Amino acid sequence: MHNLKDFLDEKVEQYNRPSFITLDPISIPHRFSKKEDIEISGFFAAILAWGQRKTIINKCIELFEMMDNAPHDFLLNHRDDDLKPFLNFKHRTFNDVDTLYFIHFLSWFYKKHNSLEEAFLFGQTWEVDAMESILTKFQEYFFSLPDYPHRTRKHIATPERKAACKRINMYLRWMVRDDDKGVDFGLWKKISPSQLICPCDLHVDRVGRKLGLITRKQTDWLTALELTKKLREFDAYDPVKYDFALFGLGVEEKF
Repeated sequence: MHNLKDFLDEKVEQYNRPSFITLDPISIPHRFSKKEDIEISGFFAAILAWGQRKTIINKCIELFEMMDNAPHDFLLNHRDDDLKPFLNFKHRTFNDVDTLYFIHFLSWFYKKHNSLEEAFLFGQTWEVDAMESILTKFQEYFFSLPDYPHRTRKHIATPERKAACKRINMYLRWMVRDDDKGVDFGLWKKISPSQLICPCDLHVDRVGRKLGLITRKQTDWLTALELTKKLREFDAYDPVKYDFALFGLGVEEKF
């Protein structure tokens, strides 16, 4: 186990650095400097993060050009006419209906709150395993507006449905993790890095299994918990830094 920790620590050093940003969806929030713009662009980038990374990045660029590359200002001040371009927006199964509801919710939310972090605090207990209730309550809150489109629910995963919640866990990594490497933002202080759950994407899942960090047959919420519990043995305060190691091993080294 000790050797595995040393090996993974080396890989974290190798991949948790600014050069990682360019080809990754995290490059989208890095295009912005205002806190709210980082939160909003990061949220969309994480939710749209499936398929090829290059396509995801291009789709996000297209989306934010429709908001004049000032998403927070757009959410607060747009008129109905300004929403027309979004009727043509689509990425995989995320379509105009979904896009318009996301804009509707975020506009409503930011008129009341200064940070999207507030939307993630309804389930916060400060226990190390609070993430299940944090994500469950966030999903309920996100769809609490009247007349939300039922089809859009599938785009915000919830542990209640046993989903691994890869995208939302990745988004929380971006917002919560705080180190001096310049990749993750560390903007949010009311969720602890120790509470984060490792995003279980294809590469992380495969490498995690090869290294014996995952034993479950399927990939679901319990798999993400199993992996993170193992990673906490290597670093209890910041287990999700190993996402860099597992992802890098998978994508760059075809491990």
